[in-house]
Amino acid sequence: MISLINNMLVKSFDNELLIIEPWGDNALRVRAFPDRKKVDYSNALLEVDTTTEVKVIKKSENEAVITNGKIKAVLDHRDRITFYNDKNEEILKEFIRLRAVKHDDGSEDVSTIEITKDFNSTLKLKSREYRANVGGDFHIKTRFESDNKEKIFGMGQYQQDYLNLKGCQLELAQRNTQMSIPFYVSNKNYGFLWNNPGLGTVTFAKNLTEWDMPSTFYIDYWITVGENPKEILNSYANATGKVPLMPKNLLGLWQSKLRYRTQDEIMEIVKKYKDKGVQLSTIAIDYFHWPHQGEYQFDKKYWPNPEKMVSELKNKYHVEPLISIWPTVQSDAENYNDFLENGYLINVNRGVRLTMQIQGSTIFVDTTNEKATDYVWGLINKNYKKIGINYFWIDVAEPGYAVYDFDNYRYYKGTVQQVGNLYPIGYLKMIYNGLQKTNTTPVTLVRGAWAGAQRFGALAWSGDIDSSFESLRNQVNTGINVGLSGMPWWTTDIGGFHGGNPEDQEFRELMIRWFQYAVFSPVLRMHGDRLPHSAPLSNSGGGSMPTGAPNEIWSYGEVAEKIFLKYLKVREYLKDYIYSLMKDAHESGNPIMRPLFYEYPEDQKSWEVENIYLLGDSILVAPILYYKQRNREIYLPKGSKWINPIDNQIYQGGQIIELEAPLDEIPILINENKLSDFTELICFLKGE
Repeated sequence: MISLINNMLVKSFDNELLIIEPWGDNALRVRAFPDRKKVDYSNALLEVDTTTEVKVIKKSENEAVITNGKIKAVLDHRDRITFYNDKNEEILKEFIRLRAVKHDDGSEDVSTIEITKDFNSTLKLKSREYRANVGGDFHIKTRFESDNKEKIFGMGQYQQDYLNLKGCQLELAQRNTQMSIPFYVSNKNYGFLWNNPGLGTVTFAKNLTEWDMPSTFYIDYWITVGENPKEILNSYANATGKVPLMPKNLLGLWQSKLRYRTQDEIMEIVKKYKDKGVQLSTIAIDYFHWPHQGEYQFDKKYWPNPEKMVSELKNKYHVEPLISIWPTVQSDAENYNDFLENGYLINVNRGVRLTMQIQGSTIFVDTTNEKATDYVWGLINKNYKKIGINYFWIDVAEPGYAVYDFDNYRYYKGTVQQVGNLYPIGYLKMIYNGLQKTNTTPVTLVRGAWAGAQRFGALAWSGDIDSSFESLRNQVNTGINVGLSGMPWWTTDIGGFHGGNPEDQEFRELMIRWFQYAVFSPVLRMHGDRLPHSAPLSNSGGGSMPTGAPNEIWSYGEVAEKIFLKYLKVREYLKDYIYSLMKDAHESGNPIMRPLFYEYPEDQKSWEVENIYLLGDSILVAPILYYKQRNREIYLPKGSKWINPIDNQIYQGGQIIELEAPLDEIPILINENKLSDFTELICFLKGE
């Protein structure tokens, strides 16, 4: 029943094929196939060498042990896998609740039963449960025992204010504002990747952990151990790929709004920023700069000379244009038949094949089909890249269905239920492969991401969120969890996307507090659909699309503008430091924004702290998250000393302090050991 093949533990029993193998240092990959039909999908994982010592021991026909460096898996005679670290501490164990039936000769029927010294159950629940669907796929559930004291972090982006995900149920699917990146870090010092891109749910409940996939063909997960979260994230980066090195010129302000409608509007905004002494990093040319979706070109009516515009932006103003593209094709686009005839569009199981309707009848491009993405890149290269545009904003990347009827859509690589989370990966990979041909570093703003997206240059952002303090409160923990999911690059729309009137006083304060927070994040980006909207330029095409109210730093009154300018100076002083963090992320996989426990794992209190984070290892940031809030309680981790750069007061770690937070200040503290790195910043904040 059990075979040892090339350092792999392989068990075949009844209709199941189970494989446990080393996959990188101190890590194991587990795969199970309910019909014994092995398929070799890498999904998020790369082929990685294992340099740690591997041992595989077959104890009997039904029991075996595999050890890879610091991790050990025991497959017992009850067909249950238990994982241990190098201290022989149990870190994760499969969940089974089956009763043993003893035969007359004293043997146990172990194919369908479970018995332990302290537990006897007739629930008939297996750790790996397979139920065949009509059509040959399976509804699969994978269960693990739950430790109520365990804390779980990561898993991508969900619009909630929880940092610790224990007790949460999460949908394993992409939606606008939601990114499923199914990797988590546990306070029990292991990391777990669910390496199946199908749609489903995971429940981190008190009584069990359950991964539920309604339509798939296999179980695939990867588990690693480490001495601390940093070691675990580094191992994950080695297994799934590391983020590129973000160019330093992108670490300033990214200017955007819904939407600059013409070439003249773009140039007017850039010139005004220059007149105010602000060096922009990018300016966004948003959606419907095109005649029709799917043509991937400028509408010459409103953008008469894009080559000149791009040249002037880059050479005169040193600003990179950021071009928005959508994966949609209108039925009246000039090249619609090219998409249709070649099978480049996604399909449906029922009804009319319309997947989104904005300014026409549209269908999404199938990004899991490489021939389709090669065709799209050809248009992007011809109409954007060749005139000097190097950075792309791949919007609607979930894709953003008008109705999220996931069971109705089919891709080239399978049904959406089976492979749906690969959609943004195919989209990102298209840009990455195209830019690699010209040695351009990919930094791609994207509204969807799955495991491994970081290696394709994914800059995830929080999507079309609400413009409110409640929404801001959601973002802080969410951004931390994205980083703990192996995605170092993350950003938000400052002020949120939906709504917000620049004349409203509460919204002005929200913009100030959000801007201050964003300065201490990987990418500083202004964007949003501000109210009220302006009248359209025409009755057809892109000219009929709305544009929101102004969204530049001077749009929110003199008080706000003065504060924005102050924090743009702060960002300039931080650039060298943030660039060093970008190098660290590129080399090791460490997140830019880190929970306190990432640097201070021995301090148990630091695992409880939420809505406070470290920018790298040197700056502690405590964003102001409520309207008219003017102070903030802050926990300082043990084993450290922190200095308030405003008044030079020194605080010992291991205590809760309270700092004042007038409207023009965000509470930050600098690690005493790193003060010399921030001399200019400290002088500026003191007004010296």
